[in-house]
Amino acid sequence: MNKFNLKYRRLNAEELKYFEKEFIDFLVINGITVEDWVSMKKEYLEKAETIIEKFSDVIFESILRKTKYIDFISPKSIKTFHCLPNEMVLVGVDAPKNSNIDFTQNLTSDLTDLEVYTHSKKYNKQREIEIFQLINSGAQISKGEWFKKLCLLL
Repeated sequence: MNKFNLKYRRLNAEELKYFEKEFIDFLVINGITVEDWVSMKKEYLEKAETIIEKFSDVIFESILRKTKYIDFISPKSIKTFHCLPNEMVLVGVDAPKNSNIDFTQNLTSDLTDLEVYTHSKKYNKQREIEIFQLINSGAQISKGEWFKKLCLLL
């Protein structure tokens, strides 16, 4: 049997539990009954794992397609991205190393004395893969509050 080429990563047990309804729907759409699934997990574990991996990719693809903003927030830096269809726009702010600002503790810090910067870049890979890589390196999906707040300071 050919191994499925996972695009993102396999959902863990907790994530699978969270998406249980969607997984059941996924099985039904793919013509797999409850009895088939129970049997497959016992007798054809590799095939069952492949189905979970395919489902994982479907879930991640859906989430990443809807993602509009992601944020990296560290004690002295905020980097927030607007993920457009063809490019990613960065707005960031860095606090001086000797300042008392800690963006991870006080997210309502007065940003008026800090230098705010912006940059944009086209995607080098598929949009969703680049967003996934940023999330894997510590970014968080957001609603764009920081992006909008920092844009007002430009």
